[in-house]
Amino acid sequence: MKRSILAALSAVVLTAALALASCGSADSSKSGDSSTPAAAADSIAAGGDESWNKVQQNGKLILGLDATFKPMGYTDENDEVVGFDIDCAKEVCSRLGIALETYGVNWDTKEVDLDAGTIDCIWNGLSVSDERKKVMLMSEPYMQNEMVFVVNKDSSVSSLSDLNGKTVAVQNGSTAQEILNASEVGKTVTVNELTTNVEALNQLEMNMCDAVFLDSVVAEYEITTTGKAFKRLDEGLEPEEYAIGFRLNDKALCDKIYGTLQEMKADGKLGEISTKWFGKDITTVK
Repeated sequence: MKRSILAALSAVVLTAALALASCGSADSSKSGDSSTPAAAADSIAAGGDESWNKVQQNGKLILGLDATFKPMGYTDENDEVVGFDIDCAKEVCSRLGIALETYGVNWDTKEVDLDAGTIDCIWNGLSVSDERKKVMLMSEPYMQNEMVFVVNKDSSVSSLSDLNGKTVAVQNGSTAQEILNASEVGKTVTVNELTTNVEALNQLEMNMCDAVFLDSVVAEYEITTTGKAFKRLDEGLEPEEYAIGFRLNDKALCDKIYGTLQEMKADGKLGEISTKWFGKDITTVK
């Protein structure tokens, strides 16, 4: 008798469980969240990483930049954020069906905003370095760069040895700062660490420093477009590469963004954007 009662109870419980499971399955198939088949497939492929799904559901990518880094991403005279990286990001977001939102960060503490979730990525002429790889996930590089010295045209400085005893300005929190401080040149100069490259170049123009150490992309843009009396030294320190920075675990988002850049490279759109800003395609996306 006891066995019959237990068997009956078990059957009732099993039937109820199956009914609930069936209802849950039906509801999830109608929802628009990450439980949909397509989103679930993306999540499984990324090992459970929901970073792309979250951005897609929010309907926007929040891009962090310091808005002073010409020509990669900066605020123009109309108070609009423009630049090569911005044009690329806009095209990527358009193809992915999401909006682009820019958010100004302090370059010296940009990782804090990234880790806090205030921004989804750092995309602003971000140089690849071993130190940065420890605190953020970096995409494959999309452009090569090198670190160079810029001086006034009438400067007596024409080589690295001429910098001995001089004052060199550099952006605080940049890889230029790291490279200069670790170099032999850095041991023979006074390093003046400033908030932005714009501030450093302004000080150079006013003869408040003897040279600025910065990205060649920025240097060439300033020299060719502003008409200021600057010149670049032939000798630099070392080459670099630009990449996009994400939170360490956000591989799905990283793959989605960089994969779209690869599509843009293949169909010529990336080259078109590069030519607009640099006169030719200097991107390295494969």
